[in-house]
Amino acid sequence: MKRILPSFLQNAVELSFMGVTFLTGLAIAFLVPVLSLFLSDELHVRPLLVGAFFTTNAVMGIIIGQLLANYSDKMRSRKSLITVCGIAGVIGSLLYAFDRHYAVLASMGIVLMSFCGSITPQLYALAREYTDAKNKQAVTFSTVMRAQFSLAWVIGPPLAFFIVAHFDFTRLFCGVAVLYLLCVWVVARYLPVIPRKQTPTDPMSGSIWQNSRLCLLFLSSFLLWTCNSMYLITMPLYIGKALHWSQGLAGWLMGLAAGLEIPVMLLAGRYSARLGNRKLLLISAISAVAFYLLLLLSQQQLWLFLAQILNALFIGILAGIGMTCFQDLLPGHPGQASTLFSNSIRCGGIVAGMLAGTITEWFHFQGVFICALILSIFAMLSVWRISTL
Repeated sequence: MKRILPSFLQNAVELSFMGVTFLTGLAIAFLVPVLSLFLSDELHVRPLLVGAFFTTNAVMGIIIGQLLANYSDKMRSRKSLITVCGIAGVIGSLLYAFDRHYAVLASMGIVLMSFCGSITPQLYALAREYTDAKNKQAVTFSTVMRAQFSLAWVIGPPLAFFIVAHFDFTRLFCGVAVLYLLCVWVVARYLPVIPRKQTPTDPMSGSIWQNSRLCLLFLSSFLLWTCNSMYLITMPLYIGKALHWSQGLAGWLMGLAAGLEIPVMLLAGRYSARLGNRKLLLISAISAVAFYLLLLLSQQQLWLFLAQILNALFIGILAGIGMTCFQDLLPGHPGQASTLFSNSIRCGGIVAGMLAGTITEWFHFQGVFICALILSIFAMLSVWRISTL
């Protein structure tokens, strides 16, 4: 029986990595989709303050995440830091559950959840150290972990809206606190302590801005995540207001893409050694170009559903191997590398919000897709340039 089970199901440590990834993904999928609704309906704040909350949250997440990343790579083991971040998540979730003061949530709440947000990059950094110590295939392991995160996002948002509709925000956020508490227990009980090894590395590997390939990788990742965030912001409005279709269609399209991403991630991890991470990343960028081009050329429902195959290739490969690419280009600094990848997503979200709103105001929804197509072409060229350096 053991032979037909995946290796991570036979190992308590590896199963704990998968479990923590799923639990944190589910907690985020519970919190993020309903946050704007919470601020608007429960706190009764103006749309301007809702936007300010999200911008402050993203900026603070980048700052705290990078500071913790620099600190973590100097620690004996990052397990204790992951535990502290999980505890911050428990406290922050309870603050959201029982406090209804905007100023408190926009200050203390954002700081606590920014600390909590470092769980994901630090968990992937610890996973990289674990696979290196055990001589395991790092890309395969990280893509299986990322698949758990995607699975949580298939389940989480519909369940979150169900809880809000039938109960209230307090119970939802208490549930988030319970998820983070479970994470803390699993981390403390099962995750390994991997002492840092003093190994000789490239003297330039720790200097981010002098590593041209790393800068290009960050640029390409940032551009691709910006395109994806613009799509997620615009698509529901585009379907309802421009195409006059049911708003539920957007949910089906996003759910289909999320479901298809999981096998794409697993296949990317399996074939990364054969094809190479950078070639796979180029396939991701090419898929993004084709996806946005198809959105511009067709407004038929069938083609929009078929386009989600390209969307899944684009996001599945980028999310599956993107962090590993950063770690490969910044050896000896897995915490900084993982956080750089996470910050490329956060930066993309900040820019996407500003671009999507401004472009829609002046050039309507098609203008957003044209912008996404142009940015994805630049990302494709950046990825191609990495392989030539």
